[in-house]
Amino acid sequence: MSEGNVKGALSGVHVLDLTDERGIYGAKVIADLGADVIRPEPLSGDPLRRRGPHRKPGAGGDADGTTSLWHAFFASNRRFFAVDANSEAGQRQIEALVERADIVLCCDGNFALQAANLAAAQKKKPELVVIDVSSFGPDGPWADFIAPDLVAGALGGFNATTGDADTPPLKGFGDLNFMVSGAYVAIAALAALYHARKKGVGQHVDISVHECIVSCLEHVLMCCWYDEYLPVTVPGLARQGSLHWSRAYTVMDAKKGSILVTPAPDIEAQIFWLVQEDAFEDLLDEKYSDPENAVETTRRVMEVLQKWVATKDAEELFLEGQSRHAPYGQVLPVENVGENPQLNAREWWVEYTPKSAAHRQASCKGPGAPYHFSATPWAMGSYGRPGEDTESILADIGWENSL
Repeated sequence: MSEGNVKGALSGVHVLDLTDERGIYGAKVIADLGADVIRPEPLSGDPLRRRGPHRKPGAGGDADGTTSLWHAFFASNRRFFAVDANSEAGQRQIEALVERADIVLCCDGNFALQAANLAAAQKKKPELVVIDVSSFGPDGPWADFIAPDLVAGALGGFNATTGDADTPPLKGFGDLNFMVSGAYVAIAALAALYHARKKGVGQHVDISVHECIVSCLEHVLMCCWYDEYLPVTVPGLARQGSLHWSRAYTVMDAKKGSILVTPAPDIEAQIFWLVQEDAFEDLLDEKYSDPENAVETTRRVMEVLQKWVATKDAEELFLEGQSRHAPYGQVLPVENVGENPQLNAREWWVEYTPKSAAHRQASCKGPGAPYHFSATPWAMGSYGRPGEDTESILADIGWENSL
């Protein structure tokens, strides 16, 4: 974590970040937990610094390399090391950083990976943890293929679940598929580090983006494998958007917005609420109380709910649902998320501030950590320019003394 921050839960853990979009979120999670995470970048700057969206340039224009809001978020709490990975000196510097590291996070084909020589490093340092991310794994017929987020989502099955039966698939917001693989990177790294601390032996963990995506498709797998036992969908896995396999969770249009509505976990309580509102229609028919008609009952309740919800104010219905312990969820437009009272009460938003004093006026607010630790409070460090920390990192590895 950047100098001056509160000591985090992973304080003292040294990590080398050689990831691209497929694994960088995992590096962020670990860095935000307080580890000292070093991210090497070319002398010209990390190509990911050019990813949008961008803040409006400050006095220094685009030359300072800190305008990318995407990079500021995903590369938070990092130290940036500028290096010519093809030079002899650069290769030796990367090797020294690997030798210093407890964990190396890497993506196949990414910058400085060849210079890191990880196979030799693990033989020299058996306790080293290496998390190796690829699009489709190290073997199999697609092992040499790569896939951007959209293609990864399509081949992994996520995109097929989006949209309605009569519309094309939709792209998920942002790099959602790579957020999933990034989460697995962090989980694998921490699990392997725990094992190394207990047993003194590190691990080389292969993370396949493809397999990470598939593992999260609960409702798709339910429909595919258990349809004969839970016949809640038509054969052929018809596209049904974000619907749960039970079809008991649906985003519905209300007045002044949308809301996710479900009669679960207590369908009788939901019907009672509709009775109180005189909106129950035929739901008191005895057939809907027969357990053998559970599928038909769910379908009919959702039909009645959709008409009822359309007459309600979205926010008022959400609050009423919460008071009744119904797990309704108000859907906020992206532009309104910043005003969410729950996130504000939890102090979710934090300042992302460039480290350079000349550009402090260019700071902006972004998402903070999704956790609160009492003994190791989380903090956001300042955001550095390309190669900002090169000198301090070289001093850490004793580079001046090695010349």
